[in-house]
Amino acid sequence: MLPEPTNNPDPRRFDVSRSTLWFDRFMGWAIRFGGIGVIIAVFGIFWFIGKEVIPLFKPGAVVKAASATSGTAPVILGVDEWGEMPFFYSGGNKVVFVDGETGERSELEVPGLEGLKITASSYDPLKRRISLGLEDGRVGSFIVGYERLFENGEAKGVKPSIAVEPWFVLKNAGGPVTAISYGDAGSSRIMAVKTAEGKVEVVRLGLKGGLIGGKKLSVLAEVDITPEISGEVVFLRASQNGQIVLVADKAGKVSYFLADSSGVTKRQDFTPFGGVGLAQMDFLFGGVSAILTAEDGTQEQWSLFRQTEDAERLFGMTKDFPDVGDGRIAFAKSQRNRTFLTGAGRELSIRHSTSGAVRWEGSVDIDPAAAILDAKGESFWIASAAGEARKFEIKDHHPDAGVQAFFGKVWYEGGAGPVFQWQSTGGSDDFEAKLSLMPLIFGSLKGTAYALLFAIPVALLAAVFSAAFLPADVKRIVKPTMEIMSSLPSVVLGFLAGLWLAPILSDRVPSVMMLVILVPLSALLVGYVWCRMPLAFRNRFEGGNEWMIVIPFLALAAMIGWWSGPLVEKMFFVYTEPGTGKKIADFSLWWPQATGTSFQQRNSLVLGFIMGFAVIPVIFTIAEDALSNVPKNLTAAASALGANRWQVVWTVMLPVASSGIFSSLMIGFGRAVGETMIMVMATGNTPIMEWNLFNGMRTLSANLAVELPEAPVGSTHYRTLFLGAIVLFAMTFVLNTIAEILRQRLREKNKLV
Repeated sequence: MLPEPTNNPDPRRFDVSRSTLWFDRFMGWAIRFGGIGVIIAVFGIFWFIGKEVIPLFKPGAVVKAASATSGTAPVILGVDEWGEMPFFYSGGNKVVFVDGETGERSELEVPGLEGLKITASSYDPLKRRISLGLEDGRVGSFIVGYERLFENGEAKGVKPSIAVEPWFVLKNAGGPVTAISYGDAGSSRIMAVKTAEGKVEVVRLGLKGGLIGGKKLSVLAEVDITPEISGEVVFLRASQNGQIVLVADKAGKVSYFLADSSGVTKRQDFTPFGGVGLAQMDFLFGGVSAILTAEDGTQEQWSLFRQTEDAERLFGMTKDFPDVGDGRIAFAKSQRNRTFLTGAGRELSIRHSTSGAVRWEGSVDIDPAAAILDAKGESFWIASAAGEARKFEIKDHHPDAGVQAFFGKVWYEGGAGPVFQWQSTGGSDDFEAKLSLMPLIFGSLKGTAYALLFAIPVALLAAVFSAAFLPADVKRIVKPTMEIMSSLPSVVLGFLAGLWLAPILSDRVPSVMMLVILVPLSALLVGYVWCRMPLAFRNRFEGGNEWMIVIPFLALAAMIGWWSGPLVEKMFFVYTEPGTGKKIADFSLWWPQATGTSFQQRNSLVLGFIMGFAVIPVIFTIAEDALSNVPKNLTAAASALGANRWQVVWTVMLPVASSGIFSSLMIGFGRAVGETMIMVMATGNTPIMEWNLFNGMRTLSANLAVELPEAPVGSTHYRTLFLGAIVLFAMTFVLNTIAEILRQRLREKNKLV
């Protein structure tokens, strides 16, 4: 019997010190708070971006702001650019102005109109020009001007003025003028005139004179277009660009005339509502689209566009709007965008022609006989036949925004049909912003797809070879080298892509094609031959050193492929010059001729190589770690059962490491989709929607980097860029969430292996 030990173990030997427990508890709470902090930070970023985007989707609002009384029935209603002092013109020699704040009424006399009978008038709100036709056949105009008054640096109202323009005697008028419309593009001006006898003329105006004494506005040509009009004219409109005249007859047919330096010619007849008479016809801002309203309240937009590339620009129906209802039609166009005010009777609405959306609709307390939008689009005035006027403030800062504008196809002015298009800025004030995010989303996916198409095979095969076949002494050099590649700045890679790689690849596409074909084939061929070499010969190379045999053959295949490219180009990629029939061996010329798509120097092929070069280290490192961490007892057991090295990889290592490999692919995807500088410098940054390998793209991230610094803060463009950031965030969040779910399922599936 063994003696009992004299020294019993201390029962406190397994106790943890109080300091260790406190530290463990502290770290546990620190990790919890850290996780909560990360979640809060993510939602904080989302809120910061979201608060800039929410106003884009708010509907418009209208608030009554002022009332005024002119004491005269307004034939024409106008207002200053600040919407403070409307004017009323009833066809005489006086213009009545009313202060919208105080209601004070004043009059200005138009010089030269005393004793004259005015038989026609029209108003151009862009120039604030009132055009007049007289009983004796003369035509002329005057401009209403406003001057902002200041006192101690503060705005103190506006001061109106009248400026009379020259009068012209129409040689072929033959009677009183009953309708007139003026189109002024600065250098080119036209007047469309109708007389009591039913004669319709287009008068071209221009500046004549020498350097001494200045230039004077004169009649360049007077063209009678009456023989080309079949019915009684009810509407006559000259466009803002001074080149287009639309004439509508009583039967609802509209004739389009083009006035240019070669003369005035009829280009088209069209019937917008199938013969229903027109109740309203007016051009929109820009002068290439018109809003037409039928007598039954139906409303459509007709625009100039080419149905095919070589066709003439003609009018076609591009949009239809909800019916305006019954009653007297009111219409006023915006002076800064494609918004317009319309309605029938007391029911009015504000609509936007680009998106086709109704931004606001409501009722007013008077029957509008005239309406006008101010130059800034911040308010509108309406006036009744009795001279009562109302001012309404418009709370709609983003009329051209909306789900349809951002994510749907839109028929833009000049286009042959609805398209997805991004073009946020233009060269003129009448430019129609095109803010579809679809080309940017497509570009992000396209760039990522081509980059991963190159990166995934190279990175995963390299990871498998490094983890399962490469000797440890070589791996210690290869893996750190691959990891160092990920530290290269993307701006340097983009610089190399745009200035070095793109010019080379644009001239040697057949060589690249031969490389892609010959190098993998040579690797397969060498592997096939190696497996059939005598075992005694193969045993001379330590396991994993076979790469020393493969590399020379791969280099030889690459050299043959590169130098055989020009020969292949001469055989298969020959461009035939139109007209002469001359044969030219040039892939960059052959591709557009053969496929009908473009060939750009900075294209997706360049991006695939450079972006793939940036993504490969990320995928390789994570995938290689996952494969290397497969338990050695599993691989050893497989080898002991007779599996060769490739069978061990295929049946053991890949299934066990599948979740880690999948994670590497998702991280590589995130690296590619969020890349900015390479996308900007290597692809031409063009927002087009084609999978064509030889043209570029524009991504959401690149678009943010390029345009956000130049976008006016708070503008529709500015907020749309923030919307693009949310879309990019949502894309990555959704894909990463799906990827995490799949990764967890892979882990669950293989956890018992």
